[in-house]
Amino acid sequence: MSNSGLNRIDQSFAKQRDEQRRGFVAYICAGDPHLDATRDLAVGLYEAGVDVLELGIPFSDPLADGIVNQMAAQRALEAGATVRGVLKTAKAIREACPIPLVFFTYLNPIYQFGYGRFLDEAADAGVDGLLVLDLPPDEIASSGELADTGQLYPIRLVAPTTPEDRLDAIAGSGRGFIYYVSRAGVTGEQSSLNAGIQPAVAAIRKHTDLPVAVGFGISTPQQAAEVAGMADSVVVGSAIVRRVAEHGQSAQLVERVVEFVQPLVKATHAVTGAQPNQ
Repeated sequence: MSNSGLNRIDQSFAKQRDEQRRGFVAYICAGDPHLDATRDLAVGLYEAGVDVLELGIPFSDPLADGIVNQMAAQRALEAGATVRGVLKTAKAIREACPIPLVFFTYLNPIYQFGYGRFLDEAADAGVDGLLVLDLPPDEIASSGELADTGQLYPIRLVAPTTPEDRLDAIAGSGRGFIYYVSRAGVTGEQSSLNAGIQPAVAAIRKHTDLPVAVGFGISTPQQAAEVAGMADSVVVGSAIVRRVAEHGQSAQLVERVVEFVQPLVKATHAVTGAQPNQ
């Protein structure tokens, strides 16, 4: 939470609306290649114009992730990344820059840490949101120990396979933004976009006023611009993580990753005008 009391995610999307442009969300895996590099990458991405940063907590069984993100998690774990270490890194990022931070994780690592304690410590570290891939709203409602403390925004996922009659429950329990997974399957770069993005985003908008961010498979400026024409924000993960893997042992790691990300950010921000239904 920022000093003004307004969640940084809300501030970011408010700025987008004021400027009538789209936003760019980047994903990296914390601890890949090591936690100090994660802090430097976060600052570099902020300076490159990234609007929101998703910070992955490495996990040994990331079932929703493709091979690129799976290997990133493995490298991070082998380098000694822990939930405690990621929390400390988030705090270091927050001290260095005001980029909105969303933890992107599976339930097991944080449940083992202690769910309530994790939420409290993440908020204290300056994290703004939490996206738990394998924790549907139904489970939260049926278990008191998984209750939202109100300090971190719960970011909800909608998939191409989500029935429309579940959209009210999913969107209604989310805050900050809705993450639309643009294709069934796992994360990873794709040569073409799913033709169903626009109608899916329109369907989500019928159930919520929250901004809609679209991810999974976006890897080029052209794809980013196309998605930006249909959504409030574009999410890029695997394509960035692959550059981290390629340059992880280089002293120019941050520079190389920023060089890749800047054209994506520029293409996204260049799409202007009010969104439909807004």
